Amino acid sequence: MNLAITVNQEELAEVLLNIAPIRPVFIWGAPGIGKSALVEQFAENVGLPCVSLLGSQLAPEDIIGIPQIKGEVSEFLPPKMIARKEPYVLFLDELNACSQDVQKAFYSLIHERRIGEYYLPQGSIVIGAGNRAKDGAIVKTMSSALINRMFHVQMKPDVDRWIAWGYENLLHPWVLEYISQRPDHLFSEPPKTEEPYSTPRSWHMLSDALKEWGDKIPETQLKILAYGSISPAHAGMFLAFTKQAGNKFLLNEIVKGTEKWPDKPEERDVLYFLAQTFRARLWHDLPENRQKMNREANFLVHRGKALIKDLASINMEIARMVVAEEGMNRLPDWFLLEIVRDIPRLIEKGR
Repeated sequence: MNLAITVNQEELAEVLLNIAPIRPVFIWGAPGIGKSALVEQFAENVGLPCVSLLGSQLAPEDIIGIPQIKGEVSEFLPPKMIARKEPYVLFLDELNACSQDVQKAFYSLIHERRIGEYYLPQGSIVIGAGNRAKDGAIVKTMSSALINRMFHVQMKPDVDRWIAWGYENLLHPWVLEYISQRPDHLFSEPPKTEEPYSTPRSWHMLSDALKEWGDKIPETQLKILAYGSISPAHAGMFLAFTKQAGNKFLLNEIVKGTEKWPDKPEERDVLYFLAQTFRARLWHDLPENRQKMNREANFLVHRGKALIKDLASINMEIARMVVAEEGMNRLPDWFLLEIVRDIPRLIEKGR
């Protein structure tokens, strides 16, 4: 499922607070973006324990229980984990990864909050979550009957809130500073090949590894940690960032004019990282409409054109990368027109 409307963490928290107490909610989203953590936080906020069941590891009897003869009749005894006396949040994670038989076992639990003769305690909340088919995860088609029993919402990563969460949870400063400069690298779509890729969860994993290793981490080990956690392209950029994190080649100083682009051959990876970050800043800070420019944006335009010209004198391909029209983060058309007018060789030689 791919819903037309997506929500960030704050919006999803509001949905859960207002909808989940009266109707089961199903959260769709890519792996590693924080669905499970958000449900656990919601349960803590409303003062209820959270019981998690992993759909991919369940059999029907794990839901409906096992039969027991009682007198001349039999009855099903629900599992201890579900059959509780006090209200709680029942979190059905990877619900669309379970078999059709298990999905059927969930029908009455989700629709009526009942298993056989056992009803969830008054005030209990049922929340499901799962990945989308396009994510490359193990998912099965969810039956129309199960879909129709739940309210559906699709979650998207929110960079600002993830960074705020990262500071609160003491993530490694390299990770937080890097994502602050390259917010577009927090999440990447799952690749078609079997390789690590960037998600909030994988950046958290890299942070844990960096903190565990300590301050004096050898470059070889740093490469192993980066390429073992996040997308290869992002890992290379992160390594370049760590090289310049403590030296004078900071983008803020370059934009202000107090420093210049690194131009030595051995600094080419740092130059590439800074140029990519510079493009991300142009995309983020320049308005789509030229008429909405403020003083800071005007300064960035004038400095930006000068810096792109300087960059072209060092490495034409990297300069072309800054103004490339490919991808979602396209620079404003009016700015590209000014670049073509002032530095035509960037375009002419690239055709």
